[in-house]
Amino acid sequence: MKKSNLIYLTVGIVLGGLLVFLIMNGSGTVNIDEPIVAKSVKNSELKNQKEIVKISPEVIKEFGVVVAEAKPGKIELHLDLTGEVVPNPYKIAHIIPRFGGIVKKIYKKIGDNVKAGEVIATIESNESLVEYKVKSSIKGTILELHMTPGELIGDRIHAVKIADLNSVWAELNIYQKDLLKINIGEKVLVSSPGSNYKFEGRIFYVSPTVNEITRTSIARVNLGNVRGFWKPGLFITGRVQIKEIKVPVAVPKTAIATMDEQPVVFVQTDKGFIPQPVKTGYTNDKYVQIISGLKAGQKYVAENGFVIKSEIEKSTFADED
Repeated sequence: MKKSNLIYLTVGIVLGGLLVFLIMNGSGTVNIDEPIVAKSVKNSELKNQKEIVKISPEVIKEFGVVVAEAKPGKIELHLDLTGEVVPNPYKIAHIIPRFGGIVKKIYKKIGDNVKAGEVIATIESNESLVEYKVKSSIKGTILELHMTPGELIGDRIHAVKIADLNSVWAELNIYQKDLLKINIGEKVLVSSPGSNYKFEGRIFYVSPTVNEITRTSIARVNLGNVRGFWKPGLFITGRVQIKEIKVPVAVPKTAIATMDEQPVVFVQTDKGFIPQPVKTGYTNDKYVQIISGLKAGQKYVAENGFVIKSEIEKSTFADED
């Protein structure tokens, strides 16, 4: 075989192999000028574009999507304490019969309300055999009554306990780690689990000592009790406002969603809604401080962002399929 024919044969084999490669890869051209990094950036931009969600005004109205403007706010930090309702000791009367004798008649029972000067019982004195009346010294409710008709009485065991329950105290337990956080004058929202009754007051007393057994101190709040709901012995909780902090941006907790294991806020742009990762700070049961990711003046979804999250997740699942 001549040398020139051998060269032509070699070139033909190379060109044929290249043609087969191009056909198998579905392209008739090879662009060697486009860097791989540029291709990666384009894919990233395409992913971000797919995360933009467009929702019609009708859907926004139907699902109650609330759009708000980010702005400064106040974050109230609080501490939850537990405790119970107790009578006001300054409004309790212990009535003790003056002379020993026989109980002739009882006019009242435990739980009855009495007025100041109202007769509770009559007793026949052992000394004079003359009956005398046992009267209430205050207006209030009978909590204890230790006597029955025909009973011989003559000591403190048979005292009558009466309390004015129109004003009672909330006694809240303070653990050692929280002692320096609680101060006289701080606001407290008192409530009872399982009911809608709430009372807002202020701490007027903090015990100067700690209980040796429970290692807790006591904070007291005056409770108005005209309707009689706050009964002594009732279990209560007290939410103490310990600090109020002004922050550059605060949003409702309902505005925070979780995507890819990080908090996001759905920001409204000209093209639609996008999930914006944010860094959070102080928080309470209503509001969250936004440290970064959302600036004052930006529009964001404050409520019912689940609609947007659902659309993004559906788009992601479709891409995976």
